[in-house]
Amino acid sequence: MTKSVQSLSDRPAWKALESHYHSIRAMHIRKLFADDPPRGERMVAEAVGIVFDYSKNRVTDETLKLLLQLAEESGLRARIDAMFRGEKINITENRAVLHVALRAPRSATIVVDGENVVPQVHAVLNKMADFSNRVRSGEWKGHTGKRIRNVINIGIGGSDLGPVMAYEALKHYSDRAMTFRFVSNVDSTDFVEATRDLDPAETLFIVSSKTFATLETMTNAHSARDWALRGLGGDSKAVAKHFVAVSTNAAKVREFGIDTANMFEFWDWVGGRYSMDSAIGLSTMLAIGPDNFRAMLVGFHEMDEHFRTAPFAKNLPVLLSLLGVWYNNFFGAQTVAVLPYEQYLKRFPAYLQQLTMESNGKYVTLDGKRVTYDTGPVYWGEPGTNGQHSFYQLIHQGTRLIPCDFIAFAEPLNPLGRHHDLLLANVFAQAEALAFGKTPEQVKAEGTPDWLVPHRVFEGNRPSNTILVDRLTPQALGKLVALYEHSVFTQGAIWSIDSFDQWGVELGKVLAQRIVPELETKTEPKLGHDSSTNSLIRRYRKFRDK
Repeated sequence: MTKSVQSLSDRPAWKALESHYHSIRAMHIRKLFADDPPRGERMVAEAVGIVFDYSKNRVTDETLKLLLQLAEESGLRARIDAMFRGEKINITENRAVLHVALRAPRSATIVVDGENVVPQVHAVLNKMADFSNRVRSGEWKGHTGKRIRNVINIGIGGSDLGPVMAYEALKHYSDRAMTFRFVSNVDSTDFVEATRDLDPAETLFIVSSKTFATLETMTNAHSARDWALRGLGGDSKAVAKHFVAVSTNAAKVREFGIDTANMFEFWDWVGGRYSMDSAIGLSTMLAIGPDNFRAMLVGFHEMDEHFRTAPFAKNLPVLLSLLGVWYNNFFGAQTVAVLPYEQYLKRFPAYLQQLTMESNGKYVTLDGKRVTYDTGPVYWGEPGTNGQHSFYQLIHQGTRLIPCDFIAFAEPLNPLGRHHDLLLANVFAQAEALAFGKTPEQVKAEGTPDWLVPHRVFEGNRPSNTILVDRLTPQALGKLVALYEHSVFTQGAIWSIDSFDQWGVELGKVLAQRIVPELETKTEPKLGHDSSTNSLIRRYRKFRDK
């Protein structure tokens, strides 16, 4: 239980924001810039190597003042301090929320249940580094004496999306002599396609499951075990040379055939979607090496400290989150587009979908009451200019307001002629076009026939943020992920919800476990579902048994 807090809609800043919204909702970004030409230089926050330009938003200084007041009235500072102290702020599971401990320096002290957890974190990091060095150097050999050249991470949710995103994001720094693949879907195609061209004698599987009982992960893990043993002569001792585990369940790991010396631990104060910098990131470390992995942790920690200490008016995660609250709760915007102009970040929007929507997709407050306002919006996006030739039409001229986050890097990792200048020109042009649009007068001045003018007008007034970083390094990735982690936390604090449980994931899983035997039994099952589900089960059985 938690003590009741003042309802969000009763807070003075919320009421003031409602009134303020009605006074400025029709104001155009063109006018905001016309009335305040230096706005583009003033409404910029810069910290830890990230430039955050929020000037192209439908906000005034008064808007920002009221949003910052809302953060204060929501007890954000106390919530931040409680998280960093290791208090059990995940109230429905009675757990601390300490992904920040995963990247804390050795000298830090973060106490959970009377114990400093930082030494445990660094012990696991050291174990990961030792293992990674042995595999990358070829010292670790498979069952037949061949070195490992292929690594397949088996997980789902946070045990998959983080490692996949990080591998793609940091591919530039990876060992290209090794192949890395990721299996998550229980659809057999996922596993078959990941392994079809690989040699079991050169393949290492990382099975990532805290309980070692996750249905999808363990189904894929057992298929992997069968596949490996078929190619390695059927000797069960081979499992120990081709499988390692990221788990806390030593008994089940041992039962599977994995040497528990090769089990990498993480803790119940690490949520799955916040775990890419824990042992869940073992595949990342194998790909980019321990030094680069530790550099990523440094980036995470830099943003953690900025979030913990910076005044809210200059605090990047706080500003990002408050702007999101402004559009979500006052303009009724239902989605946020995340648009990375960097091909290596092609899986970043998918990663953010879990981080944001599993965290803040809640309709009950911390004290168990139904919310009376919207919480988490839908996050989506695609990289670079690909999106411009896909869904940008709707963002520019559609009927829905879709705030956008543009992410760009000043320096390319793969310089090639004019490519990067063209890429960055598109970033800046899209943000400008969304904000300012093109008036009927401007369209007519181009010689456009009157009948065509309405089709070529861009209303503009579409808000966006631009996040500019010098170069996509491991350290920069850590900062970027932590920026969004803490933005999610801030919004959860304002909405008075628990951002760290995910009970909504459970019901479908429980029902699936009930349906599995009904699909697999040889005799006609007695079904007790609704008429639709009963009918679908019978149809599937009929198709399958043809």
